Amino acid sequence: MKRLNIRLSGLGGQGAVTAAHILAMAANKAGLHSVSNPFFGAEKRMAPAESYARIGSERIYDRGELVFPDVIMVFHPQVITMQKSYTAPFYSGITEGGLVIINTSGDLLTEDDYKRLNDNNVSVFNVDATHMALNIGKTELSTNMAMIGACAGITKVVDLDALDKALQDRFGKKYVASGGTATLDEAIKKKYAKKEMLLKANMDTINESYRRAVEWAEQENYAVVA
Repeated sequence: MKRLNIRLSGLGGQGAVTAAHILAMAANKAGLHSVSNPFFGAEKRMAPAESYARIGSERIYDRGELVFPDVIMVFHPQVITMQKSYTAPFYSGITEGGLVIINTSGDLLTEDDYKRLNDNNVSVFNVDATHMALNIGKTELSTNMAMIGACAGITKVVDLDALDKALQDRFGKKYVASGGTATLDEAIKKKYAKKEMLLKANMDTINESYRRAVEWAEQENYAVVA
């Protein structure tokens, strides 16, 4: 595969940084090369937060801001409606034939948005990741798991087995994260009585989102840029 560049845009506390890291870890488990890195100001809840995952079959050396993503994952409607993003408009720089995954229960895009995206042959997948997280993971903090499942289901950049192994490493072992991300990890763990319950809830959320994303991709005849 050629390199797949993924930009994850959300608000602080949603786990976009964690999602990028898990995708990158899963890629490593699958024998691919990857780099993930965050891009944000002060680590505080509801402030703009952005993270990037670069995944490919060859070694990756570049880091920093991802200007030309193949996939954009929007974790919160305010990234679009209030431009709480480091990139405006939110789809700026997306490559031709790219993919936008939006966590929403409705349609947030304007006619102008659709025209610009259609002109660049960009597909849009709306998924209510928060609702899925509440129903399956039993906490809104699993929203990032639903977003991970959607990305993997459509792009096939990593499979479910690799994601399961990445989750085991992230939440089943001692992982050193930044202050805000470590706090979020601990908040997630406190939602469950046992570690095994956390891992199962997260993986169940990923599985369901992955399944729905696969169905959408087949219906839309979407072919990933990678």
